[in-house]
Amino acid sequence: QSWWRGMSYCLHSESHLDTGPIYVRENGKLHVVNPGAGGVQNVTPKARPFSLFSRSFSVELCMNREDDRARRQRTDHFIFTYTKEGNLRYSAKSLFSLVLGYISDNVDHIDSLIGFPEQIAEKLFSAAEARQKFTEPVTGLRALQKFTEAYGSLVLCSLCLRNRYLVISEKLEEIKSFRELTCLDLSCCKLGDEHELLEHLTKEALSSVQRLLLKDTALSDAGLRRMTAPVRVLKKGLENLLVLDLSCNPKITDVGIGYLLSFKKLNCLDISGTGLKDVDAVIKRLQMQIGLVHSKVPLKEFDHSNCKTEGWAEQTVLQWEQAVMEAMKPQDTLRSRVAAVHFYGKTHRIEEVVKCTLVEPETKASGNLQFYKENVQNCHLPLKKEVAGSQELKNNKKRALAEQERERTSKQKHLCLTVEDWDLLNTY
Repeated sequence: QSWWRGMSYCLHSESHLDTGPIYVRENGKLHVVNPGAGGVQNVTPKARPFSLFSRSFSVELCMNREDDRARRQRTDHFIFTYTKEGNLRYSAKSLFSLVLGYISDNVDHIDSLIGFPEQIAEKLFSAAEARQKFTEPVTGLRALQKFTEAYGSLVLCSLCLRNRYLVISEKLEEIKSFRELTCLDLSCCKLGDEHELLEHLTKEALSSVQRLLLKDTALSDAGLRRMTAPVRVLKKGLENLLVLDLSCNPKITDVGIGYLLSFKKLNCLDISGTGLKDVDAVIKRLQMQIGLVHSKVPLKEFDHSNCKTEGWAEQTVLQWEQAVMEAMKPQDTLRSRVAAVHFYGKTHRIEEVVKCTLVEPETKASGNLQFYKENVQNCHLPLKKEVAGSQELKNNKKRALAEQERERTSKQKHLCLTVEDWDLLNTY
Protein backbone atom coordinates (compact mmCIF):
# COMPACT_ATOMS: atom_id res chain seq x y z
CA GLN A 1 0.00 0.00 0.00
CA SER A 2 3.04 2.30 0.19
CA TRP A 3 3.03 2.89 -3.56
CA TRP A 4 -0.63 3.85 -3.45
CA ARG A 5 -0.12 6.34 -0.59
CA GLY A 6 2.77 7.92 -2.54
CA MET A 7 0.67 8.10 -5.68
CA SER A 8 -2.29 9.66 -3.87
CA TYR A 9 0.02 12.19 -2.20
CA CYS A 10 1.37 13.26 -5.58
CA LEU A 11 -2.10 13.56 -6.97
CA HIS A 12 -3.32 15.70 -4.05
CA SER A 13 -0.17 17.87 -4.05
CA GLU A 14 -0.39 18.55 -7.79
CA SER A 15 -4.13 18.69 -8.06
CA HIS A 16 -3.87 22.16 -9.52
CA LEU A 17 -2.30 20.77 -12.67
CA ASP A 18 -4.45 19.31 -15.41
CA THR A 19 -2.52 16.08 -15.95
CA GLY A 20 -5.44 14.11 -17.40
CA PRO A 21 -6.37 10.51 -16.58
CA ILE A 22 -3.78 8.21 -14.97
CA TYR A 23 -3.81 4.49 -15.64
CA VAL A 24 -2.29 1.84 -13.35
CA ARG A 25 -1.78 -1.81 -14.29
CA GLU A 26 -2.24 -4.28 -11.41
CA ASN A 27 -2.51 -8.04 -11.65
CA GLY A 28 -2.76 -7.84 -15.40
CA LYS A 29 -5.66 -5.39 -15.28
CA LEU A 30 -5.71 -1.71 -16.15
CA HIS A 31 -7.20 0.63 -13.53
CA VAL A 32 -7.96 4.34 -13.82
CA VAL A 33 -7.21 6.58 -10.89
CA ASN A 34 -9.92 9.10 -9.93
CA PRO A 35 -8.28 11.89 -7.93
CA GLY A 36 -11.61 13.35 -6.76
CA ALA A 37 -12.86 10.06 -5.26
CA GLY A 38 -9.42 9.12 -3.97
CA GLY A 39 -9.73 5.57 -5.12
CA VAL A 40 -9.19 3.28 -8.05
CA GLN A 41 -11.92 2.29 -10.47
CA ASN A 42 -11.63 -0.88 -12.50
CA VAL A 43 -13.14 0.52 -15.61
CA THR A 44 -12.13 0.77 -19.16
CA PRO A 45 -10.42 4.07 -20.01
CA LYS A 46 -12.68 6.63 -21.58
CA ALA A 47 -11.51 8.78 -24.42
CA ARG A 48 -10.91 12.24 -23.08
CA PRO A 49 -9.94 15.14 -25.27
CA PHE A 50 -6.36 16.02 -24.53
CA SER A 51 -4.92 19.35 -25.80
CA LEU A 52 -1.31 19.36 -26.83
CA PHE A 53 -0.97 23.13 -26.51
CA SER A 54 -2.57 25.51 -24.05
CA ARG A 55 -5.09 28.09 -25.14
CA SER A 56 -2.58 30.91 -24.82
CA PHE A 57 -0.08 29.14 -27.13
CA SER A 58 0.47 30.87 -30.49
CA VAL A 59 2.41 29.92 -33.62
CA GLU A 60 4.07 32.38 -36.03
CA LEU A 61 5.18 31.20 -39.46
CA CYS A 62 8.57 32.79 -40.32
CA MET A 63 10.40 32.61 -43.66
CA ASN A 64 14.08 33.19 -44.18
CA ARG A 65 14.00 36.14 -46.51
CA GLU A 66 17.79 36.23 -46.80
CA ASP A 67 17.97 32.89 -48.58
CA ASP A 68 16.93 34.17 -52.00
CA ARG A 69 18.98 31.52 -53.73
CA ALA A 70 16.85 28.69 -52.28
CA ARG A 71 13.64 30.39 -53.37
CA ARG A 72 15.07 31.03 -56.83
CA GLN A 73 15.97 27.36 -57.20
CA ARG A 74 12.35 26.41 -56.45
CA THR A 75 11.09 28.58 -59.30
CA ASP A 76 13.98 28.22 -61.75
CA HIS A 77 12.66 24.89 -62.90
CA PHE A 78 9.60 26.48 -64.50
CA ILE A 79 8.81 29.08 -67.14
CA PHE A 80 5.82 31.27 -66.22
CA THR A 81 3.67 32.74 -68.99
CA TYR A 82 0.16 34.09 -69.39
CA THR A 83 -2.54 32.82 -71.73
CA LYS A 84 -4.82 35.00 -73.82
CA GLU A 85 -7.46 34.78 -71.14
CA GLY A 86 -4.99 36.14 -68.57
CA ASN A 87 -4.47 32.88 -66.71
CA LEU A 88 -1.04 32.02 -65.33
CA ARG A 89 0.58 29.12 -67.10
CA TYR A 90 3.87 27.40 -66.36
CA SER A 91 5.94 24.84 -68.19
CA ALA A 92 9.01 22.91 -67.10
CA LYS A 93 12.44 23.96 -68.34
CA SER A 94 14.64 21.61 -70.32
CA LEU A 95 17.21 19.52 -68.53
CA PHE A 96 19.98 21.22 -70.52
CA SER A 97 19.01 24.69 -69.28
CA LEU A 98 18.78 23.45 -65.70
CA VAL A 99 22.21 21.85 -65.84
CA LEU A 100 23.63 24.92 -67.56
CA GLY A 101 22.31 27.18 -64.83
CA TYR A 102 23.65 24.93 -62.08
CA ILE A 103 27.14 24.77 -63.59
CA SER A 104 27.23 28.52 -64.21
CA ASP A 105 26.35 29.13 -60.56
CA ASN A 106 29.34 27.01 -59.57
CA VAL A 107 31.63 27.85 -62.49
CA ASP A 108 34.57 28.63 -60.22
CA HIS A 109 34.68 24.98 -59.11
CA ILE A 110 35.34 23.63 -62.62
CA ASP A 111 38.67 21.81 -62.81
CA SER A 112 39.29 22.14 -66.56
CA LEU A 113 37.46 22.84 -69.83
CA ILE A 114 40.15 21.57 -72.19
CA GLY A 115 38.54 19.35 -74.83
CA PHE A 116 35.03 20.56 -74.01
CA PRO A 117 32.91 21.49 -77.08
CA GLU A 118 33.17 25.15 -78.01
CA GLN A 119 29.44 25.56 -78.71
CA ILE A 120 28.45 24.43 -75.22
CA ALA A 121 31.32 26.37 -73.63
CA GLU A 122 30.12 29.60 -75.23
CA LYS A 123 26.63 29.11 -73.78
CA LEU A 124 28.15 28.32 -70.40
CA PHE A 125 30.27 31.48 -70.55
CA SER A 126 27.22 33.57 -71.45
CA ALA A 127 25.20 32.09 -68.58
CA ALA A 128 27.99 32.80 -66.09
CA GLU A 129 28.44 36.27 -67.55
CA ALA A 130 24.73 37.01 -67.10
CA ARG A 131 25.09 36.07 -63.43
CA GLN A 132 28.16 38.41 -63.24
CA LYS A 133 30.37 35.59 -62.04
CA PHE A 134 33.48 37.10 -63.63
CA THR A 135 33.17 40.34 -61.66
CA GLU A 136 33.73 38.63 -58.31
CA PRO A 137 37.19 39.35 -56.87
CA VAL A 138 38.65 35.85 -56.38
CA THR A 139 36.26 33.33 -57.86
CA GLY A 140 35.80 35.41 -61.02
CA LEU A 141 39.50 35.27 -61.83
CA ARG A 142 39.65 31.53 -61.26
CA ALA A 143 36.64 30.93 -63.50
CA LEU A 144 37.97 33.20 -66.26
CA GLN A 145 41.31 31.42 -66.29
CA LYS A 146 39.58 28.09 -66.98
CA PHE A 147 37.99 29.51 -70.12
CA THR A 148 41.09 31.34 -71.39
CA GLU A 149 43.29 28.28 -70.92
CA ALA A 150 40.94 26.14 -72.98
CA TYR A 151 39.70 28.49 -75.72
CA GLY A 152 42.23 31.32 -76.01
CA SER A 153 41.25 33.79 -78.73
CA LEU A 154 37.60 32.71 -78.67
CA VAL A 155 37.21 34.26 -75.24
CA LEU A 156 38.82 37.48 -76.48
CA CYS A 157 40.73 38.21 -79.67
CA SER A 158 40.77 42.02 -79.50
CA LEU A 159 40.90 44.16 -76.34
CA CYS A 160 40.44 47.94 -76.29
CA LEU A 161 41.43 49.56 -72.99
CA ARG A 162 41.86 53.05 -74.36
CA ASN A 163 41.55 55.62 -71.56
CA ARG A 164 40.52 52.86 -69.10
CA TYR A 165 43.46 52.93 -66.71
CA LEU A 166 41.10 52.40 -63.74
CA VAL A 167 39.91 49.11 -65.22
CA ILE A 168 43.54 48.08 -65.69
CA SER A 169 44.39 48.85 -62.07
CA GLU A 170 41.33 47.04 -60.70
CA LYS A 171 41.32 43.99 -63.02
CA LEU A 172 44.99 43.59 -63.85
CA GLU A 173 45.16 39.86 -63.11
CA GLU A 174 42.03 39.20 -65.15
CA ILE A 175 43.46 41.13 -68.10
CA LYS A 176 46.71 39.19 -67.84
CA SER A 177 44.77 35.92 -68.07
CA PHE A 178 43.71 36.60 -71.67
CA ARG A 179 45.65 34.56 -74.23
CA GLU A 180 46.18 34.71 -77.98
CA LEU A 181 45.13 38.35 -78.38
CA THR A 182 45.71 39.76 -81.86
CA CYS A 183 44.90 43.42 -81.08
CA LEU A 184 45.60 45.36 -77.87
CA ASP A 185 44.90 49.06 -77.38
CA LEU A 186 46.44 50.66 -74.27
CA SER A 187 46.36 54.23 -75.50
CA CYS A 188 46.03 57.17 -73.10
CA CYS A 189 46.54 55.04 -69.98
CA LYS A 190 49.81 56.65 -68.77
CA LEU A 191 51.24 53.27 -67.76
CA GLY A 192 54.92 54.22 -67.85
CA ASP A 193 57.97 52.01 -68.24
CA GLU A 194 57.61 50.02 -65.00
CA HIS A 195 54.01 48.88 -65.32
CA GLU A 196 53.35 45.17 -64.86
CA LEU A 197 51.10 44.99 -67.92
CA LEU A 198 53.87 46.23 -70.24
CA GLU A 199 56.12 43.54 -68.83
CA HIS A 200 53.38 41.00 -69.53
CA LEU A 201 53.51 41.96 -73.23
CA THR A 202 56.80 40.09 -73.55
CA LYS A 203 55.31 36.82 -72.27
CA GLU A 204 54.51 33.87 -74.50
CA ALA A 205 50.76 34.27 -73.85
CA LEU A 206 50.75 37.50 -75.90
CA SER A 207 53.17 36.47 -78.63
CA SER A 208 50.19 36.43 -81.02
CA VAL A 209 49.65 40.21 -80.79
CA GLN A 210 49.76 41.74 -84.27
CA ARG A 211 48.41 45.21 -83.55
CA LEU A 212 49.68 47.11 -80.50
CA LEU A 213 48.58 50.68 -79.80
CA LEU A 214 50.61 52.46 -77.11
CA LYS A 215 49.74 56.06 -77.82
CA ASP A 216 50.30 58.46 -74.90
CA THR A 217 51.40 55.80 -72.40
CA ALA A 218 54.39 57.74 -70.94
CA LEU A 219 56.91 55.39 -72.53
CA SER A 220 60.61 56.18 -72.85
CA ASP A 221 63.67 54.55 -74.37
CA ALA A 222 64.04 52.34 -71.29
CA GLY A 223 60.54 50.93 -71.74
CA LEU A 224 61.17 50.18 -75.41
CA ARG A 225 64.43 48.46 -74.56
CA ARG A 226 62.68 46.23 -72.04
CA MET A 227 59.73 45.52 -74.34
CA THR A 228 61.92 44.53 -77.30
CA ALA A 229 64.55 42.57 -75.35
CA PRO A 230 62.95 39.10 -75.92
CA VAL A 231 62.72 39.76 -79.67
CA ARG A 232 66.25 41.09 -79.97
CA VAL A 233 67.88 38.39 -77.84
CA LEU A 234 65.69 35.27 -77.82
CA LYS A 235 63.61 35.85 -80.98
CA LYS A 236 60.46 35.56 -78.85
CA GLY A 237 57.81 37.89 -77.50
CA LEU A 238 56.25 40.38 -79.94
CA GLU A 239 57.83 38.73 -82.97
CA ASN A 240 54.53 38.72 -84.92
CA LEU A 241 53.89 42.44 -84.50
CA LEU A 242 52.57 44.11 -87.66
CA VAL A 243 51.18 47.48 -86.48
CA LEU A 244 52.73 49.59 -83.71
CA ASP A 245 51.58 52.99 -82.47
CA LEU A 246 54.03 54.90 -80.25
CA SER A 247 52.76 58.41 -80.93
CA CYS A 248 52.55 61.15 -78.27
CA ASN A 249 55.39 59.71 -76.18
CA PRO A 250 57.87 62.61 -76.04
CA LYS A 251 60.42 60.64 -73.99
CA ILE A 252 61.13 58.29 -76.91
CA THR A 253 64.23 59.49 -78.77
CA ASP A 254 66.39 58.30 -81.65
CA VAL A 255 67.93 55.68 -79.38
CA GLY A 256 64.56 54.09 -78.67
CA ILE A 257 63.72 53.92 -82.38
CA GLY A 258 66.80 51.77 -82.82
CA TYR A 259 65.23 49.07 -80.65
CA LEU A 260 62.28 48.86 -83.05
CA LEU A 261 64.49 47.62 -85.87
CA SER A 262 64.19 44.11 -84.42
CA PHE A 263 60.55 43.95 -85.54
CA LYS A 264 61.20 42.55 -89.01
CA LYS A 265 57.52 41.84 -89.71
CA LEU A 266 56.43 45.38 -88.87
CA ASN A 267 54.25 46.87 -91.63
CA CYS A 268 52.98 50.11 -90.07
CA LEU A 269 54.58 52.39 -87.49
CA ASP A 270 53.49 55.69 -85.94
CA ILE A 271 56.09 57.72 -84.02
CA SER A 272 54.42 61.12 -84.32
CA GLY A 273 54.86 63.33 -81.28
CA THR A 274 58.02 61.63 -80.03
CA GLY A 275 61.23 63.35 -78.96
CA LEU A 276 63.28 62.69 -82.10
CA LYS A 277 66.31 64.89 -82.68
CA ASP A 278 67.29 63.98 -86.23
CA VAL A 279 64.05 63.14 -88.02
CA ASP A 280 65.61 62.74 -91.47
CA ALA A 281 68.17 60.25 -90.17
CA VAL A 282 65.42 58.20 -88.50
CA ILE A 283 63.35 58.16 -91.72
CA LYS A 284 66.31 56.90 -93.74
CA ARG A 285 67.20 54.33 -91.11
CA LEU A 286 63.70 52.85 -91.01
CA GLN A 287 63.56 52.67 -94.79
CA MET A 288 66.97 51.07 -95.21
CA GLN A 289 66.78 48.44 -92.46
CA ILE A 290 63.13 47.32 -92.23
CA GLY A 291 61.68 48.82 -95.43
CA LEU A 292 59.26 51.32 -93.91
CA VAL A 293 58.41 54.33 -96.08
CA HIS A 294 57.31 57.68 -94.68
CA SER A 295 53.64 58.41 -95.41
CA LYS A 296 52.55 61.88 -96.46
CA VAL A 297 48.94 61.41 -95.31
CA PRO A 298 47.45 59.84 -92.16
CA LEU A 299 47.02 56.08 -92.39
CA LYS A 300 43.84 54.16 -91.76
CA GLU A 301 45.64 51.67 -89.52
CA PHE A 302 46.07 54.26 -86.78
CA ASP A 303 42.44 55.31 -86.62
CA HIS A 304 41.64 54.33 -83.03
CA SER A 305 37.91 54.23 -83.67
CA ASN A 306 38.36 50.92 -85.52
CA CYS A 307 39.77 49.16 -82.45
CA LYS A 308 37.07 47.32 -80.52
CA THR A 309 36.75 44.59 -77.91
CA GLU A 310 35.69 41.36 -79.60
CA GLY A 311 35.06 37.90 -78.18
CA TRP A 312 32.96 36.07 -75.61
CA ALA A 313 34.17 38.38 -72.83
CA GLU A 314 33.08 41.61 -74.53
CA GLN A 315 30.25 42.16 -72.03
CA THR A 316 32.54 41.13 -69.18
CA VAL A 317 34.88 44.04 -69.87
CA LEU A 318 31.88 46.37 -69.92
CA GLN A 319 30.77 44.97 -66.56
CA TRP A 320 34.22 45.70 -65.14
CA GLU A 321 34.06 49.27 -66.35
CA GLN A 322 30.55 49.72 -64.99
CA ALA A 323 31.63 48.40 -61.59
CA VAL A 324 34.54 50.86 -61.52
CA MET A 325 32.27 53.76 -62.44
CA GLU A 326 29.76 52.80 -59.75
CA ALA A 327 32.57 52.70 -57.19
CA MET A 328 33.49 56.26 -58.16
CA LYS A 329 29.94 57.62 -57.77
CA PRO A 330 30.21 58.35 -54.01
CA GLN A 331 33.03 60.77 -54.82
CA ASP A 332 30.53 63.07 -56.54
CA THR A 333 29.12 64.01 -53.13
CA LEU A 334 32.44 65.56 -52.22
CA ARG A 335 31.98 68.40 -54.70
CA SER A 336 29.97 70.41 -52.19
CA ARG A 337 32.80 70.11 -49.69
CA VAL A 338 35.31 71.21 -52.30
CA ALA A 339 33.15 74.24 -53.12
CA ALA A 340 33.03 75.15 -49.44
CA VAL A 341 36.81 74.90 -49.21
CA HIS A 342 37.20 77.22 -52.20
CA PHE A 343 34.73 79.64 -50.62
CA TYR A 344 36.88 79.97 -47.51
CA GLY A 345 39.97 80.65 -49.60
CA LYS A 346 41.72 77.30 -49.31
CA THR A 347 43.18 75.66 -52.35
CA HIS A 348 42.36 72.04 -53.09
CA ARG A 349 43.85 69.80 -55.72
CA ILE A 350 41.35 68.03 -57.95
CA GLU A 351 42.59 65.19 -60.12
CA GLU A 352 40.70 65.07 -63.39
CA VAL A 353 40.36 62.11 -65.69
CA VAL A 354 43.03 62.17 -68.35
CA LYS A 355 41.46 62.28 -71.78
CA CYS A 356 43.23 61.42 -74.99
CA THR A 357 42.64 63.38 -78.17
CA LEU A 358 43.42 62.23 -81.67
CA VAL A 359 45.57 65.27 -82.46
CA GLU A 360 48.16 66.25 -79.88
CA PRO A 361 50.25 69.47 -79.83
CA GLU A 362 53.44 67.41 -80.05
CA THR A 363 52.15 65.78 -83.22
CA LYS A 364 51.56 69.14 -84.84
CA ALA A 365 55.04 70.32 -83.89
CA SER A 366 56.97 67.33 -85.23
CA GLY A 367 54.63 66.60 -88.10
CA ASN A 368 53.13 63.32 -89.24
CA LEU A 369 55.61 60.47 -88.77
CA GLN A 370 53.71 57.42 -89.93
CA PHE A 371 55.42 54.67 -91.92
CA TYR A 372 54.28 51.74 -94.04
CA LYS A 373 55.64 49.06 -96.33
CA GLU A 374 54.95 49.59 -99.99
CA ASN A 375 54.24 45.94 -100.75
CA VAL A 376 51.48 45.78 -98.11
CA GLN A 377 48.21 47.22 -99.45
CA ASN A 378 46.35 47.47 -96.14
CA CYS A 379 48.83 49.89 -94.58
CA HIS A 380 49.14 52.70 -97.10
CA LEU A 381 45.45 53.56 -97.35
CA PRO A 382 44.96 57.19 -96.30
CA LEU A 383 42.54 58.12 -93.55
CA LYS A 384 41.16 61.15 -95.46
CA LYS A 385 41.37 61.69 -99.19
CA GLU A 386 42.07 65.19 -100.40
CA VAL A 387 40.27 66.89 -103.27
CA ALA A 388 43.35 66.82 -105.47
CA GLY A 389 43.76 63.15 -104.79
CA SER A 390 40.15 62.43 -105.71
CA GLN A 391 40.52 64.43 -108.93
CA GLU A 392 43.66 62.51 -109.77
CA LEU A 393 41.83 59.27 -109.10
CA LYS A 394 39.09 60.27 -111.54
CA ASN A 395 41.69 61.05 -114.18
CA ASN A 396 43.32 57.67 -113.61
CA LYS A 397 39.95 55.96 -114.05
CA LYS A 398 39.41 57.81 -117.35
CA ARG A 399 42.84 56.73 -118.56
CA ALA A 400 42.13 53.13 -117.58
CA LEU A 401 38.81 53.14 -119.44
CA ALA A 402 40.47 54.61 -122.53
CA GLU A 403 43.17 51.95 -122.45
CA GLN A 404 40.56 49.20 -122.07
CA GLU A 405 38.67 50.58 -125.06
CA ARG A 406 41.86 50.61 -127.15
CA GLU A 407 42.66 47.04 -126.12
CA ARG A 408 39.14 45.93 -127.01
CA THR A 409 39.32 47.50 -130.48
CA SER A 410 42.79 46.08 -131.06
CA LYS A 411 41.57 42.61 -130.13
CA GLN A 412 38.72 42.97 -132.59
CA LYS A 413 41.21 43.88 -135.30
CA HIS A 414 43.30 40.84 -134.54
CA LEU A 415 40.20 38.62 -134.59
CA CYS A 416 39.31 39.61 -138.17
CA LEU A 417 40.26 36.42 -140.09
CA THR A 418 40.60 36.02 -143.83
CA VAL A 419 38.83 33.41 -146.01
CA GLU A 420 41.97 31.27 -146.17
CA ASP A 421 42.15 31.26 -142.35
CA TRP A 422 38.56 30.09 -142.06
CA ASP A 423 39.17 27.32 -144.59
CA LEU A 424 42.20 26.20 -142.61
CA LEU A 425 40.22 26.12 -139.35
CA ASN A 426 37.42 24.10 -140.99
CA THR A 427 39.86 21.37 -141.99
CA TYR A 428 40.56 20.46 -138.35
